[in-house]
Amino acid sequence: MKVFIRALIIFIFVSISFSATYADPIVTESTSTSNVTTNGTTKTTVKSPPPSAISPSINSSNSDLCTVGISGAVQTQILGISGGSTVRDLNCERLKLSKTIYDMGMKVAAVSIMCQDPRVFKAMEMAGTPCPFRGKIGNEAQQEWDANVELQPQTSSQETKKNDKLEGAAMGVGASLLLLLLL
Repeated sequence: MKVFIRALIIFIFVSISFSATYADPIVTESTSTSNVTTNGTTKTTVKSPPPSAISPSINSSNSDLCTVGISGAVQTQILGISGGSTVRDLNCERLKLSKTIYDMGMKVAAVSIMCQDPRVFKAMEMAGTPCPFRGKIGNEAQQEWDANVELQPQTSSQETKKNDKLEGAAMGVGASLLLLLLL
């Protein structure tokens, strides 16, 4: 019985395979003719790209610079404004100068450079190690500083100028925004 079932399955499989292989194809024939006539006009409109104000790039990738770059831009449909500037970091300059002088072996001169900052001057005084005064150190320097109070470092006018410059930049940004609102 198993042999008969196997033979039947093989016979059905072979019959289906041959019938699919030798089947007649379906053929359709058609013919069509068409004429197309088109009349039209074309119009091309070129639109310009939107106006753009591009901020100037200020490269500060060198870590040996003591400057910070500031730039900005504002653009409307009619007017564009851009600008940029650099701001010196005086404390960074002081640190670099002091390190260079120290590396040359002039330790007292390096400390003197750092003592130009009022915060360092006060810290050295509070620690009991006053800043050098024209080559004198220790108690002799403290006596000279006490006698010449006007020579002690004060808040520098450069810091005041820097703050004024930042206020001026803020006013410029405000004026630009007002101009934008009016347009």
